[in-house]
Amino acid sequence: MPVFRQRLRPVRAAQSSLRIADTAPPSFFSSARLAVFVSLWLATVCNVPLWAAVRDLPGDGLSIDRLGFMLVFGAVVAAGNVALLSLLGWRRTVKPMATALVLMAAFGAYFMLAYGIVIDATMLTNVLQTDVQEAGDLFNWRLVATVVVLAGPPLWWLWHHPLPQRTLLRQALHNVGLLAMASVVAVLGVLLVFQEFASTMRNHTQLRYLINPLNSVYALGNIATRPLRMDTRQILPIGRDAQLGVTYSGQPRPPLLVLVLGETGRASNFALNGYSRPTTPLLSTRSDLISARNAWACGTSTAASVPCMFSHLSRNDFESRKANFEGLMDVLQHAGLAVLWVDNQSGCKGVCDRIPNASTFGEKDPDHCPGGSDCLDTIMLKGLDERLAALPAEQRQRGTVVVLHQMGSHGPAYYKRSAPERKVFVPECRSNALQECGREQVVNAYDNSIVETDFFLDSVIKWLQGHEAKSDTAMIYVSDHGESLGENNIYLHGLPYAIAPDVQKHVPWLTWLSPAMQARARISTGCLRRQLAEQRITHDHYFHSVLGLMDVQTGIYDPALDMFADCMQSAAAADRPASAAR
Repeated sequence: MPVFRQRLRPVRAAQSSLRIADTAPPSFFSSARLAVFVSLWLATVCNVPLWAAVRDLPGDGLSIDRLGFMLVFGAVVAAGNVALLSLLGWRRTVKPMATALVLMAAFGAYFMLAYGIVIDATMLTNVLQTDVQEAGDLFNWRLVATVVVLAGPPLWWLWHHPLPQRTLLRQALHNVGLLAMASVVAVLGVLLVFQEFASTMRNHTQLRYLINPLNSVYALGNIATRPLRMDTRQILPIGRDAQLGVTYSGQPRPPLLVLVLGETGRASNFALNGYSRPTTPLLSTRSDLISARNAWACGTSTAASVPCMFSHLSRNDFESRKANFEGLMDVLQHAGLAVLWVDNQSGCKGVCDRIPNASTFGEKDPDHCPGGSDCLDTIMLKGLDERLAALPAEQRQRGTVVVLHQMGSHGPAYYKRSAPERKVFVPECRSNALQECGREQVVNAYDNSIVETDFFLDSVIKWLQGHEAKSDTAMIYVSDHGESLGENNIYLHGLPYAIAPDVQKHVPWLTWLSPAMQARARISTGCLRRQLAEQRITHDHYFHSVLGLMDVQTGIYDPALDMFADCMQSAAAADRPASAAR
C-alpha cells in the first residue's frame, strides 16, 4: 500500500499542475484582447449610423478614398474606446463598465437609426427626465430586437472570459500600456488623414454626435460637470422690485391671462399659417385671433426650451449662464398676482417649483383620458375654476395668470394625441415605431394632433369668454419647439440647435385678446396683426411680452423685447379726444 501511494504522488502532482495551468490567469495580451474586441465591436457594428452618414457625405460617393478615410476613422474611434476602457478597466469595474458601454451603444444606435437623432447633453437630459409614460411610448419590439442583436454577442463573449488577477501596481501598468497604445493609434490615424478629418469635422459637425458610445459618455460628463461650470445650489432672485402698473388703479375687473404652453407644435402644419390641410378648422373661423407666423423657439426640446422661454435671458445668455435664476412666473407672483401652473406633461422643468401647481398625472376620466393612460389636454379645463378659487383671494382680486402645459403633439405616438371624433386625416400611423409606417400615415397622425390642439385652444377661448363678466381675459399660445416628421429621414426633435432643421425650431404663436383686454392694455389688434404677420420674434420675447401685457413694472423688463409695445397707445394718446388725436 505505501508503494502504491508513492507511485500515485507523481500522478497527482502532474494532475494538480495541469489544473493550475488550466486556471492560470490570461496573459497581458489576452486581457488587452478583451478591451480591443469590445472596442472594435462598438466602433463597427454599433456605429452603423455614423458610417452611413460618412458614406453619404458630399463627394464621390463610396470611392476608394472614402473607404480609406472610413477605415482610418474607424481605427481612431476604436482607439478612443480602448482608451476609455483603459481608464475604467480595473478588475472589479472593467466588465460592468464595458457592459454599460455596450448597452449604451446599442440603445443609442437604435434611436439614431430609427429617428435620425444625434446624442448630445441636451438629448441625454431629455432621456434622464423622461417619465414612465413617455418611455412606454418609445418601447417596441424593434427596440428590443436591436438591443439584443447589438449587445448580445459582445456581452456573452465578455462574461465568458476570465480576467487576470493582478496587484494594483501591475493593473495600473497594464492600463497605462493600453492607454499608450490606444493614444498612439489615435494620433497616427488622425495625422494620416488630418486634412480630410479636420475638414469633415468642421463642415459636418453632426458627425461628432454620432460617434457611439463616446457621444453618450461625453454628454454624461458634460451633465455631471455642470455644477463645476454653474452654481446649481441656489436660485438667484429677479424682479423683486416688480409692481403693478397704473391699469390696476381702480380697475373694474382684474385681468385673467391663460398662457398655453404648447408641445411639439410645427408652425408649418397650422392652417392658420397657410398650411394646405384644414388642421385648425375652429381657430381659422375666428377674426379675433392673431398669428405670429415668424416665431422661433430657443431650443429643440422641452428640457431646453421651457426654462429658456420663461427666463429673462436671451437664448445665448441662457446657454452660457453661470447660475440659475427665478423666472417669469416668479416675477408675476412678486408683483402680487395670483399664478397657477397646470401640467398635462412630464413636468415644468423647474419653472413652476416655487408657485402653486397641479398635474393631471393619474387622472382616470373616461371623457378626457381614452384608454385610461394619456389624457387629452381638455382635462386641464376640468376643475380649473375650483383650482383658481383655491388661490389667495387678495391676489386674485389683482389679477391671475394661468399656465396650461399641453401634451400637445408629443411623439412618437401621435395617434394618442387626438380624440376619435377628431381624427380627420386617415389612415394614421398607430405605432410608436414610425419607420413601420409610410410618411403620409405619420403626417396624418401628427396633423390629427394639431386638430386636437385647435379644439383645445378654441375651448380655452370659450372658457375665457365665459369669465368676461368678471375678468379682462386673454390667451397666448406658444409651442416649446417643433418636430421632424421624416424629412431627410429625421424624426422627433432634440437635435443640437446649430444643426437642427427649421421644422424643429419654427413654432406657432397665437394671441387672443378679449375686447376688454384690448381696451385695458390699449393695444391695437390691427397693428399687432400687421406687425406679427412677418416680423421675426423668438422665445426671447416671451418673458417681456407677458410682463408688458400684464402691466408689470420691473427693472428687468425690456420693452425692446415686448412684442406688444409698438402697438400700445400711450396713456396720453388714448386719453386725447378723437379729433385731437387726428
